[in-house]
Amino acid sequence: MDDGSGKAPRVLLKLSGEILAGPAGSGFHRDTVYRVAEVLVEVASAGYQLGVVTGGGNFARGRELSAFTRTRADYIGMLATVMNCLAVSDSVEKHGGKAAVLSAIPVPEAGARLFAPSLAEDLFQQGRIVFFAGGTGNPLLSTDTAAALRAAQTQCKILYKGTKVDGVYDSDPMKNPEALRFETLSYNEVLRRDLKVMDAAAVAVARENLLPIVVFDITDPYNFVKVLKNHKLGTVVKGE
Repeated sequence: MDDGSGKAPRVLLKLSGEILAGPAGSGFHRDTVYRVAEVLVEVASAGYQLGVVTGGGNFARGRELSAFTRTRADYIGMLATVMNCLAVSDSVEKHGGKAAVLSAIPVPEAGARLFAPSLAEDLFQQGRIVFFAGGTGNPLLSTDTAAALRAAQTQCKILYKGTKVDGVYDSDPMKNPEALRFETLSYNEVLRRDLKVMDAAAVAVARENLLPIVVFDITDPYNFVKVLKNHKLGTVVKGE
């Protein structure tokens, strides 16, 4: 798709950290990371300006680290996203792509510079895949919220959320084989029905900025290429 100008638009992919674990269930699965990187390079080569936010679930989710205080646990989760962005960006470059990592928690020695919208703009214009690490830099906010925020801050046209299911359902399709899948939803309906698309804060940011969200299955990374061409492969969340 394009944005009406004849050019592919700037988009942001929210990539579940669990996907990077592949069949191993945790950490990095080399072949899966390579496959994700290969797909990202293909998308960028097609003309898309591409931003990426990763989750940290293949290493640690702050809300699941009950042995620690919530604030400290959330910072551990943010650091996990830095590791993921560094890993996938390195693989992108090995596949011949150009990448950069900007982080709310900078690690300049490792190549993760401090996020700023103006710097992101420069990197997009250079044709780089821009990875946004470290969440929002604040505890108590998820990487979903970080994805919506970074997409809005960098004028992305659409936010794609890659998950383990092919859209949004009225109940957990893993537990309920009769769960109803939605093709489209409004922001308000998602919030009113408390559907687990993204955190409420992320949906609110998207609504405020008129940022469409497309939820799709990325267990096969190539599905990202497919859903860019056909949003009906996922669920689209937008205005009324």
